[in-house]
Amino acid sequence: MKSFRSAFGAMVSALLVVACGGTNTETAAPNQSTTHGTLVENPPLRLASVNATAFQAQLASSSQGQQLLQLAGTPVCGVDFYYLQFNTVGGAGETTQSTGAMMVPTGPGTCSGPRPIVLYAHGFTTLKTTNLADIANTSNSEGALLAAMFAAQGYIVVAPNYAGYDTSTLGYHPFINATQNSGEMMDILAAARSGLPKTFSSATSDNGKLFVTGYSEGGFVAMATMRALQAAGAKITAAAPMSGPYAMEAFLDAIVFGNVNLGSTQFSPMLTTSWQKAYGNIYANTTDFYSSTYASGIDTLLPSATPIDQLISTGKLPQTALFDSTTPVVTVPGDPTTSAKLTAALAVPSNPLFQLGFGEPFLINNSVRIGYALDAAVNPDGAVPTPSAGVPLAAAPPTYPLRKAAYTNDMRTGPWGPMEPTLLCGGNQDPTIFFSVNTGTMAAFWAPEVQAGLVTVLDVSGTPGGPFAPIQTAFQNAAAQLIAFYESPAGGGLSAAAAAQKAIAGYHGAVAPFCTLAARSFFANF
Repeated sequence: MKSFRSAFGAMVSALLVVACGGTNTETAAPNQSTTHGTLVENPPLRLASVNATAFQAQLASSSQGQQLLQLAGTPVCGVDFYYLQFNTVGGAGETTQSTGAMMVPTGPGTCSGPRPIVLYAHGFTTLKTTNLADIANTSNSEGALLAAMFAAQGYIVVAPNYAGYDTSTLGYHPFINATQNSGEMMDILAAARSGLPKTFSSATSDNGKLFVTGYSEGGFVAMATMRALQAAGAKITAAAPMSGPYAMEAFLDAIVFGNVNLGSTQFSPMLTTSWQKAYGNIYANTTDFYSSTYASGIDTLLPSATPIDQLISTGKLPQTALFDSTTPVVTVPGDPTTSAKLTAALAVPSNPLFQLGFGEPFLINNSVRIGYALDAAVNPDGAVPTPSAGVPLAAAPPTYPLRKAAYTNDMRTGPWGPMEPTLLCGGNQDPTIFFSVNTGTMAAFWAPEVQAGLVTVLDVSGTPGGPFAPIQTAFQNAAAQLIAFYESPAGGGLSAAAAAQKAIAGYHGAVAPFCTLAARSFFANF
């Protein structure tokens, strides 16, 4: 998830200097209410404004911008960028504030008047200063992608920065908390709808069509928001969750049993802090969960204003060693066969990629893996080791707190299913959010909807075919070109194997713009 910005950032950096002038000079009316879904200041502040011609010219002035133009298409509309401050609730139900972006298309024709809304959930980041509305920030690659892909093509974009980021008053981020995440998405949507008529861009209005999407962490948030909006009786036109950790129980089972994903040492502190705040039972002390090397202060470490590479280099987190390379011994009283089986399942795997998740010093104590494994043995998940028809959650709610939290936030809880056209997009080589365990599991879980054509599954690394074949071909060509670059003298002259390994490390981020393009193509049908 971290790789979204590192892999795609260079490609869109030219875009980020395009917005100019036009800050809001209206007097905002402070709102003393703390009711969630209300704006703190209305009208919201306009940070920047750009017309379509200037947008295109700036993009065309650099090779990176030209690549984005080729992918997203020529800007049809200008874009006004607004900064939203709104009231919401935290992971424990506490009153708090959050911030976000509203990008409004401007200009003649279909750029103004009634336009559809794209409600977007951004990908994982450890950087607390994240602000999608700050289009002048050269690190805001995801905000740039949204502007080019959606707003400049006539969609109103509404996207939270998430509680715990930017100037949010919450001291942590409720990471993978379906109730809070979906609630915050609904809150910013309500806030944006109340603010839009009072902005400089009031010639553009909400036409009632609502598209919900997001990538990585945002894919999970988007799916949770689909479920919450349905429960509230709200109408969704179409949705496109992308590369999200939807099947959290199955995904966490796979990781604990050795299939350690890239980025896991960053996700873990965010996850445990979030679930500790929400449920209060993940640990009594951080040393119960984390090794003594890293336990001190880890519950307040992320998100941080300090770049993640610096946190790793100064010893706050290990780079990849999530688990101890010494295999923990599991003992099931009176059952030596199960004891031996579970112990073997916790050994360092043979897969070189997963082996990166083991080492010294390690992040998570062996006692955590043992407790988790014992629970999984009693109540196995139907999607592990291989998704099958129905892919049920554990037959009964787990008792081990970490696994129970994963069960609670698994998108197979409900019962529920898509009632609107839905696109599930990802890539089958993803080393960060495993495609088969997450997208594949949800596709199997929703097999009737897939068969009926209500749910479409897109694997950008799959054999090109159907309406998304050009996007699949474009992604696969880009991946091949990247490997060729790493093999060239300019890219380091790596061997074919080393070049492929380096490319796969950035795979999760590289998929993002292509799935986003697929989402826009999908939405255009409705």
